[in-house]
Amino acid sequence: MLNAEFRILRMDLKSLIRRARGDEPADLLLKNARVVDVLGGTVEPGSVAIAGEVIVGVGQCSARAEIDLGGSFVAPGFIDAHVHIESAMVPPAEFARAVVPRGTTTVVTDPHEIANVLGLDGIRFMFESAKFGPLSMYVMAPSCVPATGMATSGAALHGYDLFPLKADPWVLGLAEVMNFPGVVDGDDAVLEKLGAFQDRVIDGHGPGLSGAALQAYVAAGVQSDHESTSADEALEKIRLGMMVMIREGSAARDLSAIVPIVTAANQHRFCFCTDDCQPSDLVERGGIDHAIRSAIGLGMDPVAAIRLATWNAAQHFRLHNRGAVTPGRRADLVVFDDLRDPRPRLVFRNGSVVARDGAMAVPPRPPSRTLRSTMNVAWESVDFRIPAAGRRARVIGVKAGRLDTDALEAEPTVRGGEALADPSRDLLKIAVLERHMASGAAGKGFVTGIGLREGAIASSVAHDHHNLIVVGADDASMMTAARRVGALHGGMAVARGERVLAEVPLPLGGLMSAEPVERVSRQVETAVAAARALGSPLHDPFMAMGFLALEVIPSLKVTDKGIIDVARRAVVPLWLD
Repeated sequence: MLNAEFRILRMDLKSLIRRARGDEPADLLLKNARVVDVLGGTVEPGSVAIAGEVIVGVGQCSARAEIDLGGSFVAPGFIDAHVHIESAMVPPAEFARAVVPRGTTTVVTDPHEIANVLGLDGIRFMFESAKFGPLSMYVMAPSCVPATGMATSGAALHGYDLFPLKADPWVLGLAEVMNFPGVVDGDDAVLEKLGAFQDRVIDGHGPGLSGAALQAYVAAGVQSDHESTSADEALEKIRLGMMVMIREGSAARDLSAIVPIVTAANQHRFCFCTDDCQPSDLVERGGIDHAIRSAIGLGMDPVAAIRLATWNAAQHFRLHNRGAVTPGRRADLVVFDDLRDPRPRLVFRNGSVVARDGAMAVPPRPPSRTLRSTMNVAWESVDFRIPAAGRRARVIGVKAGRLDTDALEAEPTVRGGEALADPSRDLLKIAVLERHMASGAAGKGFVTGIGLREGAIASSVAHDHHNLIVVGADDASMMTAARRVGALHGGMAVARGERVLAEVPLPLGGLMSAEPVERVSRQVETAVAAARALGSPLHDPFMAMGFLALEVIPSLKVTDKGIIDVARRAVVPLWLD
């Protein structure tokens, strides 16, 4: 005897089939459309019939209600294959307001930013904020909390913490395995997590990984990578069976290097992701829609570009109910007027209009869950002075538009036994202050490439441990900026001397704001402008600074435990002699 749940499902299927046959009218018909067929690679005139949340017909259909699209294009809703929503500095509900009007209806997020601060409580906060919203938010269980033992995070998630997440239908697999040295070396803790998710999608993070080490990484079950910055790197990875996610974010923009190698023969092994996008970039430039337009601008066929942003991502994550405009799939759709410059004017999710003419058509739902304060700095021990314990010092070399750095060296100016910043040589101080447990731990060093001529910038966004990071031309400015971030319970600050020039409050875990995304965008723009007025030539000095603490991307980084030589996987002395 059928249970009640199955009887309801059978009744729904019977109704759907009758409508697909044309025996009953659909609920809504998008007529006079040009349908982007990402499976066949063509654009076909016709109509799209929707019953409830599902597409039931493509071609000549009938429905109770109609929308005449007047020849506009209809494509599947866009999918961001890998994103850290926290990098947009707003919770999922506000993040949706930035991306849904631009055509993104599904994101696959790795909440390891908030997890590194608040553990499972942070992940639950993200789920709560996304509930009943206009954006499908799928989660990959964070694999690297913490990323390594070379920094202090606010939480640690072990295999036994992650395994229960598999029962949640919104959890698709294991998020980017950043500890690729641990995989290659056979670290038991890393292998425990890989083993627990062998039946799910496992995403990777292997910048510069090649040869036998890459083969071992893939053999362990890692299926994708979003860190390819060159054509050769991407080609090696797809030849070994990986899905290469072409990243176009704020700090890392790899699209122009990768798109030229995408061909008709290999395009099924690529999709798009944003990874980390500042709110101003999302609001002004866009996310996945921007990647599609950029790829088309570089010569990619428009239908192929849309396929990378829809079908390919859906197939990688086994989301077989979306990614194409075909019967039986979810009615997540975008409508736009120019195939070579797609800018959605209508966005459907589950068959309903959720955005129109660049604005949301449904109100956001603010999160009901609250978070504890996470700014715990031992201020009495904070000291930005660097004793001159040698002549030559290691220097982190920033690369504009890249997450990797150069391992450089320089002879700092020394006065009174202290090594000083020298902005005339673009040699600035950098410090990371532990902010989770008030331990007083601090790593200090020198950086070039940020470009400040005076003043300082500070932020509680320092990937992935998210301690308090500061870069400055003098100690007084560094202290002012750092103290202001603490007083804000997390955020960003720009200072010169004892004066705060700009700030962005981020009280939710020190990563996000509860304010509307447009307001946060303006605050970030003001802070970036203030940093640039102090001399930085970078597109976003804060985003660049935040990745100087990520100890899993070569070559030289800094955490609260000191200077990190990523290749050696070790804390190393600041001084070389």
